[in-house]
Amino acid sequence: MAKAYWVVTYRKISNPEKWQAYAKLAAPAVQQHGGRFIVRGNPAKAYEKGVMERVVISEFDSLAKAQAAHDAPEYKEALRVLGDAVERDFRIVEGVA
Repeated sequence: MAKAYWVVTYRKISNPEKWQAYAKLAAPAVQQHGGRFIVRGNPAKAYEKGVMERVVISEFDSLAKAQAAHDAPEYKEALRVLGDAVERDFRIVEGVA
């Protein structure tokens, strides 16, 4: 079974306080549902219209687990706290088997 990844690229963080409150809830929610952070931070370099803003990649054992983590009440609460504090691109991508 192929692993799956949350790939989150931030375009803008307009409210750092809300984002930090989100992060305090989101990290344990991801880990509680089997996610492992493999990238968390700002890019060392951006190419091809890339943005020098935060990137987070979390690995899950399967696509079903990645989707379930996103839909879990704990993560939904983190999203509620985040509100409109950021602009980001969030994708769930299945890995190569």
